[in-house]
Amino acid sequence: MASVADKEAAMATSSIHRCTCPICRSNRPHHDRIYHHHINVLMSRLSEPQRRWFAAVEAHRIGYGGKRLLAWITGMSPTTILRGCMELESDLTDCPDDHLRASGGGRPTAEDRDLELEVALLNVLAAETAAIPWGVAPKPSEARCGS
Repeated sequence: MASVADKEAAMATSSIHRCTCPICRSNRPHHDRIYHHHINVLMSRLSEPQRRWFAAVEAHRIGYGGKRLLAWITGMSPTTILRGCMELESDLTDCPDDHLRASGGGRPTAEDRDLELEVALLNVLAAETAAIPWGVAPKPSEARCGS
C-alpha cells in the first residue's frame, strides 16, 4: 500500500486539477487532501454537465460556503456550480439528455458575420507572390478560403 507521501507526490505530477483550497495550499497534512484529489480525479472523467451537477451535490452536502470550497477544490467557477444547483433543483428538466450543449450555441463564423471578408482576403492575397515559389498567384476564382 502506498504511503501518504507517495500519494501526494503522485498528485503533484498529475495533469488532474490540483486543489487550491487554503488548507491544501498551506502544505500542512490534513485528512481531506486525498479526498480533494479524488474529487478532481472523478471530475476529470465526467462530462461538462456531470461536473456541474456533482459539484452542486457536494456543495449542497457541505452547506454554507460549499460553492466557494468546491470552486477552490475543482477550479470551477462558483457561477457554474450555482448553475448546477439550479439545474438540480429543477430536477434537470431544462437540461438536454442527448447532447452536452443546446443547439444554436457558439459564435458565428467570421465569414457569416462579414460577407465581404473572403473577397477582401482574396484581393489582399492576389497581389502577393513572394511566398509562392513558382511566382504565379492563383486566380481569385480558383482560391477559396476554407477549402
